[in-house]
Amino acid sequence: MNPREFLDILHVAERLKDTPRHCTTTKGRTESVAEHSWRIALMAFLLRDQFSDLDMDKVIRMCLIHDLGECFTGDIPTFLKTDANRQTEDSLLSQWVQTLPAETASAMTALYGEMDAQATEEARLYKALDKLEALIQHNESPIETWSENEYDLNKTYAFDTVRFSPWLTELRKAILQDTLDKIEREECAFS
Repeated sequence: MNPREFLDILHVAERLKDTPRHCTTTKGRTESVAEHSWRIALMAFLLRDQFSDLDMDKVIRMCLIHDLGECFTGDIPTFLKTDANRQTEDSLLSQWVQTLPAETASAMTALYGEMDAQATEEARLYKALDKLEALIQHNESPIETWSENEYDLNKTYAFDTVRFSPWLTELRKAILQDTLDKIEREECAFS
C-alpha cells in the first residue's frame, strides 16, 4: 500500500468520528461510531489474559473494522435496523473494500466473512463485545436519553450472544445489575 492509498482509507474511516450513534456519553453528548469501535477494541485488549487461547489481535481487528459500513449509511440502532438496511450497508461496504489495495481488501473480506459466519470463538467474542459495549454505554448515559424500549432491552439484550463464555455471562449479569440499579435510582428520584 502506498502513502496515498493509506491516506484515502483513513479519510473514509474518519467519517465514523462524525457518525453519531443512538447512545450518549455520561455527560449527555451523542457518541460517535468511532468511539464505540475504539472502546470495544479496548475491551478486547483488556481481555487478552481472560481469553488467552484466542487470537486477540484478530478480535481487535474485527472490533476496529466492524462498523466501517456505517461510513456510508450512518448508524441505525439495532432495534430499528431492517434486513434492507443491512443489505445496503453490506453492499456499499463491499464495494468500497474491493477498491482497496488487494492485500488489504483480501484481509478485510476474510475478516468480514468470519465475523458474519460467527463460527469461530474470535468472531463470537467480537460480537459479544459489540453488544456489551452498547449496554455499558447505555448504563453510563443519562437515563433521560433512553428510549422507552431500552428499559426492557437493557434487561434482556445479548444474553444469547454471551452464552458461549461463562466469564462473559457473568459480565452480562453485572451489566444487568447496573441497569437495574440505574432504573431503581430513577424510580426513587421520582417517588
